[in-house]
Amino acid sequence: MAEPVFLAIDWGTTNRRIYAIDAHGTLVASERDDRGVTSVAPGDFPAEVAAIRARFGDLPVLIAGMAGSVRGWVELPYLACPANLTALANALHWVEPRTAIVPGLSFVEDGYGDVMRGEEVQLLGSVAAGLAPPDALICQPGTHCKWARMVGGSVAAFHTAMTGELFALLRRHSLLADFLTAEVVEGPAFHAGIAASADATLLTALFGARASVLLDLRPREDAASYVSGLLIGSDVSEQALVPGQPVHLLADPALGPLYAAAIGAYGGRPVAIDSQAGFIAGITALWRMIDAR
Repeated sequence: MAEPVFLAIDWGTTNRRIYAIDAHGTLVASERDDRGVTSVAPGDFPAEVAAIRARFGDLPVLIAGMAGSVRGWVELPYLACPANLTALANALHWVEPRTAIVPGLSFVEDGYGDVMRGEEVQLLGSVAAGLAPPDALICQPGTHCKWARMVGGSVAAFHTAMTGELFALLRRHSLLADFLTAEVVEGPAFHAGIAASADATLLTALFGARASVLLDLRPREDAASYVSGLLIGSDVSEQALVPGQPVHLLADPALGPLYAAAIGAYGGRPVAIDSQAGFIAGITALWRMIDAR
């Protein structure tokens, strides 16, 4: 087995993924834990990275994600779109002699502003690895779903929908909470939610999800799938997809089929992408750029 030449950390808000990568861009070892930035006290980030080096090897480290946020190691300014891998490499922030943080991206248009930290590595890496074409619409479902338009291999524009966070809030803290305990499955109830999203009456339909159970119009065990379909369908409907338009999905096995179903229902053509492969390709490309200097 080849030896790793650098370590990459995808440092999220609640979770963290660590990758040991060799000179060919091949994953040698990895680890996932719950040491996201909210679990690390201010000032403890150098010790966290030292502990990672102790486990994986005394190697250079590239960090993407929330370590560059106000709650992270150091707050970095966003790099404005359009942006490509070269721009990211030139904007890396070195917090230690062998530890750098990727800055994240911003997008502003007609008074609308948006930001991302971490997703940019997957987006640009997916294009660099040939998983998505240079001109593409890429969807990254999650707590905050990203819709990015790639032009010429750069992130030209993007929008964020709070789809996953809204579902989690409804599930834990809303009047619907007692009705959303079942697992979400891609079945008739989920597709009924997608269909209902076409009416563009999301707020009314959400209350109706509860009323339908109380009035025996829908089984209680179907409520979670219906509401998920309603939210994801609303998210996809905002994209105004052209019939047959490819949408490249950077999604995990749980969310991928759900978004694929909604994209298909709204006329798009979902194309699955391996999100880990996208990240590794992107972070390796950045490593090669700085290693060549």
